[in-house]
Amino acid sequence: MSSKKFVGAHVSASGGVFNAVANAQKIGARAFALFTKNQKRWEAKPLDTLTIDKFKKALDESGILPCHILPHDSYLINLGHPDEQKLIKSRMAFIDELERCGQLGLDRLNFHPGSHLREISEDECIEKISESINIALDKTSGVKAVIENTAGQGSNLGYKFEQLAQIIDKVEDKSRVGVCIDTCHMFVAGYDIRTRETYDKTWDSFSDIVGFEYLMGMHINDSKPPLGSKKDRHHSLGEGEIGLDAFKYIMNDDRMDNIPLILETIDDSIWKQEIELLYSFQV
Repeated sequence: MSSKKFVGAHVSASGGVFNAVANAQKIGARAFALFTKNQKRWEAKPLDTLTIDKFKKALDESGILPCHILPHDSYLINLGHPDEQKLIKSRMAFIDELERCGQLGLDRLNFHPGSHLREISEDECIEKISESINIALDKTSGVKAVIENTAGQGSNLGYKFEQLAQIIDKVEDKSRVGVCIDTCHMFVAGYDIRTRETYDKTWDSFSDIVGFEYLMGMHINDSKPPLGSKKDRHHSLGEGEIGLDAFKYIMNDDRMDNIPLILETIDDSIWKQEIELLYSFQV
């Protein structure tokens, strides 16, 4: 039986984005995430033709499809920034990230929605985030903006399904927006997925509020902190507060077929085993 699940991890692109492909193959990944530039810096030199060609060739040879790759933008970007100048800087950087994905032939970009920094209201911040997405989509083509749910730590928005829905609602081109659900973030934000009953309840709620048509990727992580703690600390599968059952449910849930399922667990030396473990859960 050929699996419709595409599991991988957020691998290093150090030394050139093309290296991410080999790093994914080493751990038996059928999907992967990467940064297309240094995630801790604003500036990055543009991707040159040689780098782009090497990436596309490596990808072609790997058999991993572009739709199973979930690039992540820079951590510095805040699309809901209360300060106008910093908001403009974030928007320009976000447009650059979308363009880089396009150059590499990738069709989606994962990002954290933004933070109000306790200077503006949540609604005002959500308004800015949606406007930022609209501006960026208007200036680019072909790449979807994939909003990641957050843990709700500090002043970060996007930890409630309602907030994700509110952002999407204000995005003009619905065909180019989606969400990535991080299991650790979901759990510490108060959504339980540990038992069959709570798993079904949580995903039914997601279905009603956001809609599975928007699910374009997942981050597969256990959680160090307990349910509802709003603390963002990932753990290895089965080592944290979520436990293994939730991941068994995911691997047998056809609503998660054909999207990148990306490990961001804390011990990259066991990613290969964790990928094998996830596939072993399939009934």
